[in-house]
Amino acid sequence: MSFFAILFALLIEQARPLARSNPIHAGLRAWAVSVNRNFDAGQSHHGWVAWGLAVLVPPLVVLAVHLALLHWLGWPFALVWNVAVLYVTLGFRQFSHHFTGIRDALEEGDAADARARLAQWKQVEVSELPRSEIVRHVIEYSVIAAHRHVFGVLAWFSILAALGLGPTGAVLYRLAEFVSRYWGARARETTQPPSESLQQAAAQAWTVIDWLPARLTALSFAVVGSFEEAIEGWRFHAQRFPNDNDGVVLAATAGAINVRLGGEALRSRAGAQVQPGFEVDADIGDSDSTPGREPEVGHLRSVVGLVWRSVVVWMLLLALLTFARLLG
Repeated sequence: MSFFAILFALLIEQARPLARSNPIHAGLRAWAVSVNRNFDAGQSHHGWVAWGLAVLVPPLVVLAVHLALLHWLGWPFALVWNVAVLYVTLGFRQFSHHFTGIRDALEEGDAADARARLAQWKQVEVSELPRSEIVRHVIEYSVIAAHRHVFGVLAWFSILAALGLGPTGAVLYRLAEFVSRYWGARARETTQPPSESLQQAAAQAWTVIDWLPARLTALSFAVVGSFEEAIEGWRFHAQRFPNDNDGVVLAATAGAINVRLGGEALRSRAGAQVQPGFEVDADIGDSDSTPGREPEVGHLRSVVGLVWRSVVVWMLLLALLTFARLLG
């Protein structure tokens, strides 16, 4: 069921992507705000209680629906439910239009349009950014987005689905990422911002939940790219920053396609999750960068090929496991 659910969800998402402003995402934002308002009292244990309610309750509801459909109506209806949940949580089209627009602008030589699109996508100031740094930031943002919207979801969905828990893993992963990012962004607001305890709980939980998927993504990129360079970059970065999941993915990407990435994307921040390329400073030291060629527009197409080849590897692996289970 897992293989076909992922396949159908990806095909539907490519044909009819989920709109950015949709009631499901709006409902999740309202849920996160409600939990923050009603259960975040500022103490350490309150932060973990609020995080548990925000992240664990929706997956339990999803699991209850999955088991009810499986028991009362049969596996075809449970499969439809899996596809629906994956359609909401999984997919390239939730971010790929930004990447495509920036890449097209750079290929046409319109750096100003590329800067404007990058600024609109990530809400950062990039007016002074040179062309090569635009490419670097687009690679970093896009690879992390692909990891969080595709490979991380695939990993947790596949693991928990194999245990009979249906699409619970996909919802758990996306919610853990969402509340960590959303509550971190709301910390700057003046009207009832999340407490420091809640932000720390969300960041710490997200680091743990993303630890295995980040390394599976890095391994996938190594397999379909330049293996030795990707593994070496991954190993070197993991030794310096053992809890930096995003940095592991980016270090493997840099080695896989032989491109120099670095700066803020590969620099650990104490007590906070790494936001790749968030501070767009073009003056980046060699010690904080990976080996490789200066980022060029051609590397954007290399990234697309790297990601899609990794998806094919994942799907082939799931297909083989499904076939083996059917034979067994």
